[in-house]
Amino acid sequence: MIKLPKHIENLIPYKAGKPVEELAREQGLTKIVKLASNENPLGPSPMAVEAVKNSLSELNRYTDPKSFLLVKKLSQYYEVPQERIITASGSDALLQYIIYGVCEPGDEVITSQGTFIGWYVNADKYNIKCVRTIMDDFTYDLNAILAAISEKTKIIYLANPNNPTGTMFTRSQFEEFLARVPDTILIVLDEAYTLYARKFKEYPDGLKYEKDNLMVLRTFSKDYGLAGLRLGVGFGEQNLIQALYKVKLPFEPNMLAQVGAMAALDDINFLKETAELNEKSLNKFRTEFDKIGLRYTKSAGNFLMLIFHDESTAIQFNNECLNRGLILRHTGSFGVPNGVRINSGTLDETEFAIGVIKEVFESIKVEV
Repeated sequence: MIKLPKHIENLIPYKAGKPVEELAREQGLTKIVKLASNENPLGPSPMAVEAVKNSLSELNRYTDPKSFLLVKKLSQYYEVPQERIITASGSDALLQYIIYGVCEPGDEVITSQGTFIGWYVNADKYNIKCVRTIMDDFTYDLNAILAAISEKTKIIYLANPNNPTGTMFTRSQFEEFLARVPDTILIVLDEAYTLYARKFKEYPDGLKYEKDNLMVLRTFSKDYGLAGLRLGVGFGEQNLIQALYKVKLPFEPNMLAQVGAMAALDDINFLKETAELNEKSLNKFRTEFDKIGLRYTKSAGNFLMLIFHDESTAIQFNNECLNRGLILRHTGSFGVPNGVRINSGTLDETEFAIGVIKEVFESIKVEV
């Protein structure tokens, strides 16, 4: 038998939200609503779908390793030079390449307990120690992260708004933090939910800051509904981008993801509809949750994190919703054992979810 490295034997892989088809097989339910994975309830961008359909005859061709046409369009769209942009098969892939390309044995990375699980998994995958500071009321404590910096620190990971809590730090907080982080430490700023957060005046858009030790990530999964195609974008210093191209897989993102993303960038109406639906759905959730006394975080994303008294109650609540056809996400693997995440849905999905949650909340006599 092949002996595996101990850090691989002990690795806890990323666990995605339960698929609708799996729950249907298990429970035999006729109506299932999935609000577990922060997906776009409107579906994919229609313009992206049309572009993908028109490109199917090219599937026999290898894709452009540097996504030239997509990167050119991204450069124009975001007003960032092409040499500072890299694309890959989702932000998860970029996180992997960043850790692999920047860290050496003995290096450490820092983030907070209660952030994106993908960061934890990738650090563990490469046997890099991840220091996790404690959040302040489900929000990044940037001063605690600064205090945790050591001579071994190579990367700091921040998600703003944060997943799974939805909370965000402000422009003034971020700028003070930027000024105090040594230039030798890379700051990875994951901005998967900028579409929803940018309505807040105090939200810091990472692309407005030009610092050599800042890498900003964006995704097409949430805004444009292209989660199934997998496309993430990184914006960073030119030498760092060149280094990441050395370690990334050569033919990603795939061709359909590239053409879909290029078309999606022009789908302004779809973005507008997405933001409007998100606002309506989350406001409806907040109103109904307030009525029954269900606690939740102040979220700037396309989801809320429900807060329970303890882990066992959160798990029971999540399972009872699951049994009734509502797929939510218990946040224990993210480092928040007493939380359950729910994303916005269509108006029909929102009403269904509210009905299930009210029933479960009453049936198990939730203590909040």
